[in-house]
Amino acid sequence: MLTKVNLLDAANGVPELFQYIKIGQLNDHTLNVLQCENRTLDFHVHDSSDEMFYVIEGCFKIELDDGFVPLQTGDMVIIPKGTRHRPVVTTLVKCLLIEIDGTLNKD
Repeated sequence: MLTKVNLLDAANGVPELFQYIKIGQLNDHTLNVLQCENRTLDFHVHDSSDEMFYVIEGCFKIELDDGFVPLQTGDMVIIPKGTRHRPVVTTLVKCLLIEIDGTLNKD
């Protein structure tokens, strides 16, 4: 039996900020939803895998060495492996992250 997931409902069901909730598995990739607010991660690199962000609701920026990529509701971006980056979140955002198992950066 297939399982349908409404991304906004799943993100709204996250009980705490910064808590990653696994909503699915796609081959060797994990799909997580989270809510985040007023947080900037340290710059980091994923050497072995790409990372995808999809904005379910809200807005934030991905900072790269050469500037910012602004993202808002409905936008997605794929960060290629080996790319130094960091999310910069100033207001509440609900997001879907897709990455290879074990890639998750919880800092």
